Amino acid sequence: MSRVGNAPITVPEKVEISISDANLVTVKGPKGELKEQLSTKITVKNDNGTITFERGSDNKDERSLHGLSRALVNNMVIGVTTGFQKKLVLVGVGYRAEKKGDTLILNVGYSHPVEIKDTADVKTEVPNPNEIIVSGINKALVGNFAADIRAWREPEPYKGKGIKYADEYIQRKEGKTGK
Repeated sequence: MSRVGNAPITVPEKVEISISDANLVTVKGPKGELKEQLSTKITVKNDNGTITFERGSDNKDERSLHGLSRALVNNMVIGVTTGFQKKLVLVGVGYRAEKKGDTLILNVGYSHPVEIKDTADVKTEVPNPNEIIVSGINKALVGNFAADIRAWREPEPYKGKGIKYADEYIQRKEGKTGK
């Protein structure tokens, strides 16, 4: 029994949801519009602002799609109302970030600065030189963009230098001198 898939989604007042016959879900809200093609094995119903998901049988495929479909639509509703954010922190001597127009410029120990352009769906902010905030309405795109930034200099376990998520804990190792 899927606990996630059985939970109904209550739609806020400002959000419009339309579901086509081929399970194309379109969510419009104050921050924008998102579309997602769901599997036809799952039945999506919109009853006066409450969205429910039902599956045809107890196959393993349909059970896994049940919770996934509900989570995707719920993330779409949250995205068009409040949006998503990922906060990154730069740790290291001389590591800093700055924003010029729609370009994020990172100085993270290379011989050249790394330039990353914002996309139409994902925006970055730099409130101070060692902090980056990635925001947007699509949760997957925000997470991927933040992971791409982090991949330029992943945190290392000895000194903890690198680009890390704000809520990430780095397991520290003892160096060669520790016997």
